Amino acid sequence: MYWLDGALYPDARAPFDLGDRGLTLGDGVFDTALVLNGRAFLAEAHLARLMNALRELGIDADEGSIRQCIGALAAGGERHVLRVTVTRGAGLRGLVPTGVQKPAIFGALSPFTPAFFGPPLAIDVAEIRRNETSPTSRLKTLSYLDAILAMRRAAARGCNEALFLNGAGRVACASIGNLFALYGDELATPPLADGALPGIIRGFLLEQGPALGLHCRERALTLEEFCAADAAFMTNSLRLIAPVERIGAVAIGAKGAKIVEALQDLLRRAIAAECGVEIR
Repeated sequence: MYWLDGALYPDARAPFDLGDRGLTLGDGVFDTALVLNGRAFLAEAHLARLMNALRELGIDADEGSIRQCIGALAAGGERHVLRVTVTRGAGLRGLVPTGVQKPAIFGALSPFTPAFFGPPLAIDVAEIRRNETSPTSRLKTLSYLDAILAMRRAAARGCNEALFLNGAGRVACASIGNLFALYGDELATPPLADGALPGIIRGFLLEQGPALGLHCRERALTLEEFCAADAAFMTNSLRLIAPVERIGAVAIGAKGAKIVEALQDLLRRAIAAECGVEIR
């Protein structure tokens, strides 16, 4: 199901301006959320991040229309992925466009079939580096070519995820999520300044993790430190918490597996409380 200009469409053939800057220049952002039982989990956090990204890029999109898009699509979802895309629109040319913006807002609702907490990840270290000096490293922009290329190489090497180091050689993120490392009762994740996205599940764990007695913090991590963790995992809004089994040929310890399971249970309970449905 798709949403565009206040109307719902059954397929993706809704009218769209082929001169839109999102299509021609990647000039826009998007957000994806998990929809269960007609509700988007952590919807306000998703909306806040999207609106912040739009402000960062100077795209003057109407928040009310974005809320309408989210509400209309989420209402039809039982176990779905909701994606909202916002572009600067059409009619403006050049890298420093002038004139009146007409942002385009559209959304899509797709069935979600994989397991919420899927099989452990085998991660390839990408040759491509994350540019932590670019503000776009902290925004969900429409350009995902680095992730696509990194995942193509990872798949060829028998891996199902890719890890990006930044220009300084520190751990930044995975291709589709944030990375966490556990050391005893310390739960660490790379800071945004190292090229990480402000992930929604990342924020949830940093805020709620102390309830399990964890010291949650952002700190720089070298690849060697990450590989030496008691446990490691990736987070995103669909796969939630995905344990890391190995980085290349290096096995990641399972000493902290019970804590990872406790974090997964914490997330399950939050989803049940907000969406009224239990997940496994």
